[in-house]
Amino acid sequence: MSVAPAPQELRARALAWSQDDPDPLTRSALSSLVEQADAGSETAAAELADAFAGHLEFGTAGLRGRMGAGPNRMNLAVVSRAARGLADYLLNTLSLAEPLVVIGFDARNGSRSFAERSAAIMTAAGCRVQLLEQPGPTPLVAFGVRQLSADAGVVVTASHNPPADNGYKVYLGGRAVEAGGRGVQIVPPADAGIAECIAAVGPIRELPVADAGWTFLGPDLSEQYLEAICALPDAAGPRKVRIVHTALHGVGTATALEALHRTGFTDVHVVAEQAEPDPDFPTVAFPNPEEPGAIDLALDLARTVEADLVIANDPDADRCSAAVVDPHLGQWRMLSGDELGVLLGDHLIRRHGYSGVMARSVVSSRWLGHVADAAGLESATTLTGFKWIARAAGIAYGYEEAIGYCVLPEVVRDKDGLSAALMVAEMAAEAKAAGTTLVGRLDELARRDGLHATSQLSIRVEDLSLIDEMMQRLRLSPPTELIGSPVTSMQDLSQGSVATTGLPPTDGVALLSADDTRVVVRPSGTEPKLKCYLEVVEHIPAGGPRGAMAELRERAGERLEQLTQDLREALGRA
Repeated sequence: MSVAPAPQELRARALAWSQDDPDPLTRSALSSLVEQADAGSETAAAELADAFAGHLEFGTAGLRGRMGAGPNRMNLAVVSRAARGLADYLLNTLSLAEPLVVIGFDARNGSRSFAERSAAIMTAAGCRVQLLEQPGPTPLVAFGVRQLSADAGVVVTASHNPPADNGYKVYLGGRAVEAGGRGVQIVPPADAGIAECIAAVGPIRELPVADAGWTFLGPDLSEQYLEAICALPDAAGPRKVRIVHTALHGVGTATALEALHRTGFTDVHVVAEQAEPDPDFPTVAFPNPEEPGAIDLALDLARTVEADLVIANDPDADRCSAAVVDPHLGQWRMLSGDELGVLLGDHLIRRHGYSGVMARSVVSSRWLGHVADAAGLESATTLTGFKWIARAAGIAYGYEEAIGYCVLPEVVRDKDGLSAALMVAEMAAEAKAAGTTLVGRLDELARRDGLHATSQLSIRVEDLSLIDEMMQRLRLSPPTELIGSPVTSMQDLSQGSVATTGLPPTDGVALLSADDTRVVVRPSGTEPKLKCYLEVVEHIPAGGPRGAMAELRERAGERLEQLTQDLREALGRA
């Protein structure tokens, strides 16, 4: 961990930062923070120390962090360095003449100014820049990189992070990367190369900043995107399904509604309190559809209008989740990311004739592999994150358990919550027309493949060294049993290779027991958490009664609870 500088050094660094900061608002906030710290405020002193504890790290997710003054925050100065560093990488490291860059932004505080500043700096550096006129969904920029043959794309967004955060996501395309990586988030060594260029940027006040010279992307790009995703649903399929949609105060409402209506899904009810973009996210504690309470308003509306389906997008609309009435429970519940991922994979194969590779991340359910096998297709397992999933050779469909789905990789080579929403609506309408539900579809697959039930254990820490200690404990003393079944395989993914595990080395441990129970443990890449992904498999005996599925699900839930406790004990967190 970074060591906080001494108070005198801290004040000197804060002064130097303020003199180079192009934003009067963060300069003023920093001055106030220093004054409060000098007056004895421990809170201000701690905030000041953290703001200067290091530099916000540029990695495969670009930049993401809290907004505020200082090198460890998202602000105009940090964004200026990132924009110039990316431009220098394209122009100098890759030697591209007049690289084309597409820039978009969401509706968070600061996003527009960060995007406009990036356009001005990259234009001055010698790039051709096309800037979205209005806040828009992240998938629109991923689409634009491929559609416009751009060499890079930038989206200013913090996705589903808390209101205080913002971020800077980077895609490469065109001449900047090989064909399989065009329109995909950056991976090594590009991330390190861009980071080196950012670190080499001199004083912000000396950076050339253009007053004009970039062009704007208006409705044409959005129309092209809509035409592309709206071509997927089967025009002859059923449409009788009542949908509730929420964008969780993000930028997805207009595009989601237009796409649904164009494709014949017109019985759509919007959660009015969450339909318009609002960077403060006033109705949710955490703007992520997976978080408890996030879709409560949508569920209330669904009960009122007697809906068949709830669709929720996260604030930048690259993720999609769904909720339905579970006939086994007699009440509404959200489908897990794995459940929706398997349903989408099966639907795309069965209804749309997909024939390529079905890809999933290593922490996602193995169920998709069985779906692919049953169709005679190949499946692929990748490292965590869509920067890897989207690069699976021959990908036709890919998903990760964190409600990310790529249903049209030749259109958007990334997760896309809007095209996924169309497929969820189509699946629900088809199931209803057949007298069943999405849960019923899952039951049909479970009778064939076995019920794959998943859950997560997340252990949040204040001291990051505790994560290393838990991982070391697991590697040195792995459990010999999982829910009473002998552990038959323990893979240290950090020691793996493509030849032995099918994956490049990554920090993680995978355990498999004799009864097919699986656990994958890895540190979170974005939060101070150790994340454990749990999966149990239950099989229905041949000829077993159809009503046995409810009991099977209950048993799977009990086993997941026991597995959670077993893992806590193995990690020393019981």
